[in-house]
Amino acid sequence: MKNNVGLNREGDVNNSLNRENWINALDNKSKDVLEDDESVFMKQSMSTPCMNVIVNAQGCYIEDMSGKKYLDFHGNSIHQVGYKNEYVIDAVKKQMDELPFIPRRYTNDIVIRAAAALVNKTTSKDYKVLFTPSGTAAVGIALKVARVSTGRHKVISMWESFHGAGLDSISVGGEYAFRKDMGPLMPGCIRAIPYNGYRNLIGNTGSKDIAKFCFDYIEYIIKNEGDIGAILLEPIRATDTHIPPKSYFKQLRALCDNYGIMLIFDEIPTALGRSGTFYVHQNFDVEPDILVLGKGLGGGIIPQAAVLVKSKYDSAGDISLGHYTHEKPAVGCAAICATIDFIDENNLLENCNQISKYVRDKANSLYNTHECIGEVRICGLLITFEFVKNRESKEKYEELAEKLLYKSLQLGLSFKVSAGNCITWHPPLIVTKNEIDIAFNIFEKAINLSLNI
Repeated sequence: MKNNVGLNREGDVNNSLNRENWINALDNKSKDVLEDDESVFMKQSMSTPCMNVIVNAQGCYIEDMSGKKYLDFHGNSIHQVGYKNEYVIDAVKKQMDELPFIPRRYTNDIVIRAAAALVNKTTSKDYKVLFTPSGTAAVGIALKVARVSTGRHKVISMWESFHGAGLDSISVGGEYAFRKDMGPLMPGCIRAIPYNGYRNLIGNTGSKDIAKFCFDYIEYIIKNEGDIGAILLEPIRATDTHIPPKSYFKQLRALCDNYGIMLIFDEIPTALGRSGTFYVHQNFDVEPDILVLGKGLGGGIIPQAAVLVKSKYDSAGDISLGHYTHEKPAVGCAAICATIDFIDENNLLENCNQISKYVRDKANSLYNTHECIGEVRICGLLITFEFVKNRESKEKYEELAEKLLYKSLQLGLSFKVSAGNCITWHPPLIVTKNEIDIAFNIFEKAINLSLNI
């Protein structure tokens, strides 16, 4: 098989030589299941063919058919409260016994409590809610709300962004792997340069200089394009943890207010405490007009997403903005309430920030030891190590990043490879210092083995 890791910005592709070698090393029973899986599922990049078979997922760990456990710092960004969280499971079971489904046009206390809980976690507490079954659908609703509220259909989004795999969400998304061969997409989508380290465009300058460049570019589009109804972005890019300064968001908020543009934040993979605050934007002292949530919202059990819209934009009662079969999801809302309660009752935001400081110290030590690490970016438990061939030129070391994935998996640590050369960890909020020690020990050993040190 061709080693084409560089062709997929997400990094951990499913048809590289390293993947082939990994599959060949699995036991025959696992290989049989993988073959059965491939025979019934359509192939798609970064998914099928699969890389292994798991039989259990609990806490911070997943376990494969051979009984091997992996500390999972990937988790598809859904395991903020850990896999198989008993508190959430009990709430879901209770709700299934009492009322598993609410037909459209009806409501129940559980969905009201879930919506109120999400609103109460905002700074202003001035939002209205719509629930959806998926993050992609939530992004679609956000775009519809922006069009209805502003009377304009154009939206500025960011290159390299990801907002889901639906046709509307890939129209505003910035990753080629999802738009390839799709033909015409939704009109009015304009992509800007995001704050995610485009130092090759403006040189290796400070974060404020990068932010100014990116902000000026957005302002230039607005002034010269016209008819912009919304700006959509991830406050912190989930896959490779780029963290703009507060000044960037302050200027962006003011710019949107000045031009009557709605600011939409996609926090689907990053909210619910992983950044050190409940919502990511609370790190930057601004609020969006629309907030999109998903992934961990269902406690790692129920597929669940939500759209929070500033109350003043609740003016489209004559339009079916969502109209989903599961728009008042009883079981999903039970999971939402239980997830938020578990985070609060177990002081997981405090744990996140304490562990983050511990991670930062260990990451800095690793950075000082290994020249192949070009940069470490951390916000709460959103953690990225960027690998380079040379720190001065910052040339990507994609081959090393992919080797590190499989060496680490062999040693019992799972994580995400992003942007070709970035190793990203999203530990659950329940992670302990001991588990962080285990992860760093495995990771450094994998680096040494990969570099033949």
